[in-house]
Amino acid sequence: MLVFIGKRLLGAVLLVFAVTAITFVMFFVLAGSRKTVGGGPGFVGHSQFDTSGSLPQQYVRFVGNLVLHGEFPASPRLHESVMSEIRQTLPVTASLVIGGTILFLLISFPVALLSALRPRSLLDRGLMLFVLVGLCCHPVWLSLIFSYVFGVKLHWFPVAGYCALTYDPESSVQCGGPRYWAYHMILPWLTFAFLFTALYARMIRASLLETMNEDWARTARAKGARNSRVLRSHVLPNALLPVVTMLGMDVGVAFAGALFIEQIFQLPGMGQLLVQSLAAADLPMILGIVLVVSIAVVFVNLIVDLLYPLIDPRVRMVGKGDSVAASRSLRRELRAQQRQATEPAG
Repeated sequence: MLVFIGKRLLGAVLLVFAVTAITFVMFFVLAGSRKTVGGGPGFVGHSQFDTSGSLPQQYVRFVGNLVLHGEFPASPRLHESVMSEIRQTLPVTASLVIGGTILFLLISFPVALLSALRPRSLLDRGLMLFVLVGLCCHPVWLSLIFSYVFGVKLHWFPVAGYCALTYDPESSVQCGGPRYWAYHMILPWLTFAFLFTALYARMIRASLLETMNEDWARTARAKGARNSRVLRSHVLPNALLPVVTMLGMDVGVAFAGALFIEQIFQLPGMGQLLVQSLAAADLPMILGIVLVVSIAVVFVNLIVDLLYPLIDPRVRMVGKGDSVAASRSLRRELRAQQRQATEPAG
């Protein structure tokens, strides 16, 4: 098991360095190859970075500052450092993504289970049609509809704004605490959940249907096990693997969806910070956001790889190495389930 974990950690570290190399080329080399960036007259990309020395020396200095001090090049637009701004906005985006993910999983599993128990029935077709609405809608449109219906018309939830999770009596913003934080995040969470519920519900449904038809599931039922026990003890645990895999793959996509949601509900997260930085051609801030999101994707996929042996016994240690072939086979099965999930129900 230690060898398995060591290989995954080493792969994640190498991937992080590859990400830093790619972003260094994009921002230090390509951004400075044009006389103007972002349409600003006289704006030179290299003027925002320390370009003294050769390119290898610049890269070593860039990685050294990032690893040893956790700092990015200074932003010419803000008085505070790039890392300080990211620390303030990261909890907002993380709360949106994590809360929305929990919500769409809570919706997807019951919908998929009901559909899988009665395939091609009127209930199955109705549930799949309902969740497909979220897949076909743009996050901006969904955000505006939820804000108008539940905020403007019904007055159930606030249409915009953000309250911190912890209350600071010395702060000028007299809004905080878990209650008001959740109250302001319900509509953003609901919007985020609708974007992913359809895909995950259909994927889980396809995985459940395939698992329920396996030989070992039929054998358990033939031995007298009740359907509820077969589902709880055998089918559902095996249906978790594609869900965990997709969660690791959708981190970057989730950030893209959060960007639109933050703009509509005026959440001071990384998405709003990115839009402001793009408008001002603030390359150091854009560089910091890109690196943080990329490292988050690597970190989440590392957690997914480490969870594989705990979720599915087919991915485990074999002698001195790990079962790479089994892992590749599971990924092929996942892609097949994804294709099946995108096909019309019935």
